[in-house]
Amino acid sequence: MSRQRPKADKKSDLLAPTRGPLLTPRFVVSVVLVVLGIAWLAFYYAAVRVDPAAASTAKGSPAWIADLGNWNYLIGFGLILVGLVVAAHPSTPLGRGQGVVVGMLGCFLIGLLWICTFYVISDNLSRLPIFDDLGQYNLFVGIAFMAVGFTYATRWE
Repeated sequence: MSRQRPKADKKSDLLAPTRGPLLTPRFVVSVVLVVLGIAWLAFYYAAVRVDPAAASTAKGSPAWIADLGNWNYLIGFGLILVGLVVAAHPSTPLGRGQGVVVGMLGCFLIGLLWICTFYVISDNLSRLPIFDDLGQYNLFVGIAFMAVGFTYATRWE
């Protein structure tokens, strides 16, 4: 009686799990969008934005980004949020199985923490970067993260 070797378990193969591959073009695009959004915000805040406390009123460089002013925050957060919405598709790891719960709860918690942090430090917004420039728009950022959480909630089975 010969023994056959057991077949490899599909769950052990990270590149082809049972419900679909990890690296799909949609997932790569979503990661790129989120990273671009974070990079845009970091570059604008650290290099281009004129510090309101500074005596100098000279514009930052490059001038075309400085001319956008607070629209830079919309661009940065917009890229992040669109990237998260793109990742909610079932062809990505965050759009299926346990990834949906991670994405949904992650977005809900980020939104809740953003709003709670804003309210806690609202007497002196200069304590945290980005919060000081956004002012009351911090509420929109928190609510937008929660709205993205609902896109994940629609995928929950």
